[in-house]
Amino acid sequence: MNPHLAIAMLALLAGAPSAFAQQAGTLPAVSESKVDTETFTKTLVSANRFEIESSKLALKKGVAADVKDFAELMVKDHTKAGQDFKAALEKRQTTASVTSDGPPLLPNDQAMLDQLKALDGDAFQARYIAVQTEAHKQAVAMFSTYARSGDDPALKEFAKKTLEVLKMHEMHLRDVAAVH
Repeated sequence: MNPHLAIAMLALLAGAPSAFAQQAGTLPAVSESKVDTETFTKTLVSANRFEIESSKLALKKGVAADVKDFAELMVKDHTKAGQDFKAALEKRQTTASVTSDGPPLLPNDQAMLDQLKALDGDAFQARYIAVQTEAHKQAVAMFSTYARSGDDPALKEFAKKTLEVLKMHEMHLRDVAAVH
């Protein structure tokens, strides 16, 4: 996805917020040195919701056991990330207009979810793995950048904490992708 962090998480929440970023355009472009709070939070909210919704979809699509295990982990970890993000928002010190609510998904995230909904079987599984891999790559980049250079201490701390989970997801995805 085009600079789609969400990634991650926000990928967790992130969020995201990935392969989406460049191809589907979920994540905004992230510079090596700075991600502003508004971009971080908006991307994170959409990417995180995408992670949860796409993983719930994977649980219904009859994927392989290891992919199902990964999807369950995504739902659990990204739900927690969403809760942690809300807690960080309550502590934030910036005056930027940031909310954990809003549109369910950014247009690119919604397009990716719609694409997954249209697939079944091996085609779904392959696309789900590819999308998750790219989303987590983008999320790790965004969270790393915000953890280093973000302007809100509470959100920077959230990014640092969540970054470790995102990196673990990335490693888990490498293992899953190697088998499929």
